[in-house]
Amino acid sequence: MSIHLPTIRNHFPALQLSDAGKPRVYFDNPGGTQVAQECLERMNHYLVQCNANKGGVFRTAMQSDVILEETRQALQEFINAKSKHEIVFGANMTTLTFQLAHAMAGAGWLKAGDEIICTRLDHDANVSPWLRLAQDTGAIVRFADINPEDCTLRLDDFEQLLNEKTRLVAVGYASNASGTVNPVAQITAMAKAAGALVFVDAVQYALHGSIDVQALGADFLAFSMYKIFGPHIGVLWGKFDLLDSLPAYNVRPAGNRAPGKFMTGTQNHEGIAGTLGALEYIAWVGKEYGVSHAAQFPHFASRQLHYQCGLAAMKAYEEDISRHLLCGLQAIEGITIHGITDLSRLHQRVPTISFTHARINPTDIATRLASENIYVWNGHFYAWEVVHRLNLMESGGMVRVGPVHYNTIEECDRLLDIVSCL
Repeated sequence: MSIHLPTIRNHFPALQLSDAGKPRVYFDNPGGTQVAQECLERMNHYLVQCNANKGGVFRTAMQSDVILEETRQALQEFINAKSKHEIVFGANMTTLTFQLAHAMAGAGWLKAGDEIICTRLDHDANVSPWLRLAQDTGAIVRFADINPEDCTLRLDDFEQLLNEKTRLVAVGYASNASGTVNPVAQITAMAKAAGALVFVDAVQYALHGSIDVQALGADFLAFSMYKIFGPHIGVLWGKFDLLDSLPAYNVRPAGNRAPGKFMTGTQNHEGIAGTLGALEYIAWVGKEYGVSHAAQFPHFASRQLHYQCGLAAMKAYEEDISRHLLCGLQAIEGITIHGITDLSRLHQRVPTISFTHARINPTDIATRLASENIYVWNGHFYAWEVVHRLNLMESGGMVRVGPVHYNTIEECDRLLDIVSCL
């Protein structure tokens, strides 16, 4: 059963808004999705009914502790972690990644002459922390190159970079610029064969596909809930023995056990509660529209199965909308799409589509669309390496259109009509 868009859209209050008679069209989703009603309800309930700090013996404090642990358990199931104690909450993926890199330096895991491999396809949040780690330890950062014609990672180049000095591989699950989905399991296996640790940035992928960290084989993985229908909060997963062995920079009463030792000070409790609501929305999609996908996930049951089926139902619709946008944009004279355009390879990309125009700069295109209340991003989107690699930085970067499962074909056609008339 395919998703029913009117029902889906009723779960997102922001989708009902318009300005001067023009409905808002949110194609800015790669930078942050709109918030599900379930998330809003969880946050409101937390702030009204159980707003308190941790560890108290009174009602609101105890209720608060229960919600925080319930969310941690839900996230464990969402990514199939081995234990809920492998889940760390933080401000966002970027902050958590810098924190992890700082801890690695403090632990002495890298030394002068060791090597870190990053990629030209990654968001800078999965590059700059490792550049800083290299600066702090004397390690060297190498970059795996991409194929500019379709913005895919060059696995041959990555393989050549691997050697006995490689200590860490940092790779994105999906590109926030081109939409490319990297073969992360294969990359992880190659890195492990060389004896390296693997960190995965799943920010751009976690909304568009299921994640099984145990099957993946990586050591660390991070994402941000505000890109999965939730609040501005980040999540870091790490193998427990690795997390537990890292030094944490915290206050003395925090203790020295993972995951709590990494969560300095009072956390964003209402955001953690909202995270639970966002996951509940995905589970609802799975129960409502994902039954036909259940056979794909024979090893999951109950809530885990609902998560997987929900993401699969979303992905099936997103492939349809990707196909429509890719075909529509390619039919417009002067448009160049930077990423996979072969419709037989939609499984190798998420619906994040970036393009340039032969005559018009990205800022002017985004501004024209914004005048019609259609929201898209322009520039480099912090995908610093790939925009430089494509030689697009000086010309203003790219225009990025990022539909998700609550966007409609009609919204795509509004965008295509405007771009075709530029």
